[in-house]
Amino acid sequence: MKMCGMIRKKLIIGLLILVILPGIAAVTSTEGFASETEEESYDDANGSDTEEEFHNDVNAVSVEWKDGMYVTGVALEGGSGRASVTSPCILIVEDAKAYARIEWSSPYYDYMIVEDVIYLPVNEDGNSVFEIPVTVFDEPMTVIADTTAMSVPHEIEYTLTFDSESITNKNAIPRAAVWVVCVVLVIIVICIAASLIKKKRNMR
Repeated sequence: MKMCGMIRKKLIIGLLILVILPGIAAVTSTEGFASETEEESYDDANGSDTEEEFHNDVNAVSVEWKDGMYVTGVALEGGSGRASVTSPCILIVEDAKAYARIEWSSPYYDYMIVEDVIYLPVNEDGNSVFEIPVTVFDEPMTVIADTTAMSVPHEIEYTLTFDSESITNKNAIPRAAVWVVCVVLVIIVICIAASLIKKKRNMR
């Protein structure tokens, strides 16, 4: 009877591990760069002929990541200091080139200029959003943004600095969160196993 009880306990623990390990693998697999599924969803949302839209007019920096959507930290400097941009921002990799989706803290920017090329907003409502080429990482990149918030439109020079160290998959779970999930799952397994053992002893 004792031998049968031990076998049952081992089988239960083994089954729990088989159930939980795929969950851990699924969580950890979200780290890194874009997956094929994300690439497909990006292509579906943007069409398959995007290379002719807004990506050939300025030399965007070349990258080694797979085509898809990422996030990266971005710092804004210049102007009066009142404006800001959302950070992290969306980073789009297309044909091994990097482009950023910049969202301003104001709806009154009507165009941006990067290396003498004008970019118009990609949205109609809310704060102004632009998709512009990233020409450099980890160094200030000069841009001009035109604001209509004043009595007359003003072109204001800013710099954007994109942090390459912070780039991650758009849907990735932070590494710390992954470790927390793993630890919690291990604790759950241990607690269940201990409870089964205690229950078995009380039945004797």
